[in-house]
Amino acid sequence: MAKKFSFSGGKRSNMHVAPVALVAFLAIEIVAVIGANLLEAAVSETAAAICFLVTTLVAFYILFAWQIAKQWEKAVVLRLGKFRGIYGPGLFWIVPVLDTIVAWIDHRVMVTPFRAEKTLTKDTVPVDVDAVLFWMVFDAEKAALEVEDYRAAVSWAAQTALREIIGQKELAEILTGRAAMDEELQRIIDERTTPWGVSVQSVEIRDIVIPPNLEEAMSRRAQAERERQARVILGQSEVEIAESFSEAAKAYAENPTALHLRAMNMLFEGLKEKGALVIVPSSAVETMNLGGLSGLVSLSGYQGQAESLADGKPSAAVDKS
Repeated sequence: MAKKFSFSGGKRSNMHVAPVALVAFLAIEIVAVIGANLLEAAVSETAAAICFLVTTLVAFYILFAWQIAKQWEKAVVLRLGKFRGIYGPGLFWIVPVLDTIVAWIDHRVMVTPFRAEKTLTKDTVPVDVDAVLFWMVFDAEKAALEVEDYRAAVSWAAQTALREIIGQKELAEILTGRAAMDEELQRIIDERTTPWGVSVQSVEIRDIVIPPNLEEAMSRRAQAERERQARVILGQSEVEIAESFSEAAKAYAENPTALHLRAMNMLFEGLKEKGALVIVPSSAVETMNLGGLSGLVSLSGYQGQAESLADGKPSAAVDKS
């Protein structure tokens, strides 16, 4: 299988050619051509050919020996199939043919979205859960040698851990305990990926989708719960009002004068309203002398009407007795 060559960034191939090595190769080749022409004219054609051949071999060696790793990269190098070392960032040398760069490891924080579709909860409710995993490689040697494809392995480990967590929890726990699920997922995934040289930074659940019919039932249940709470609060208010009335009744029972004053105040407030009709028990009239009071109020109304007529103005007084 032919090896692929790459002259740019991105996901590198094993035989990546650094730009500086390419420039050095071209410069050496130009010098080799010039030197071969000079040797051919001064010495012989054979000497010029040997000089050009040697210079070209050196140029090709430099072309594939010089490698550059970016600031966030590490190169994993094998020599004759055995681990040689981790190189980078910056410029480093390898021996072409003998050495092979098997992986370029990115040490930046990676973001991997994953999801669990139609996964049954502990109470047998199918849910779809979307989450995001933040992770990074802390050991390039393990990531390259301990697992075939560490990116795919991390993704599958996260997905299986999410399904496992969903199966152990009820729907109510999943909907209300996202923070706890995030921490538990991070712990489980980190335990699985640490032997691969991968550390999990955090896990965040983005969305939880439940069946539409179940969503409607939960909405009705929440509405019924709010109504129940409203009725409970109303009942508690009635109890408090009854307790207040009971305390007021005890106070009035011990002080009849206060009760009479309160009754007179209520009667006065009712008579102030235009067109008001107040019905007072006869016992209250006899006890509190309300008949005389009503007569005085009525008399004051007629007196105000007479004064208005004397002044030549229409009267707005109304008999409220």
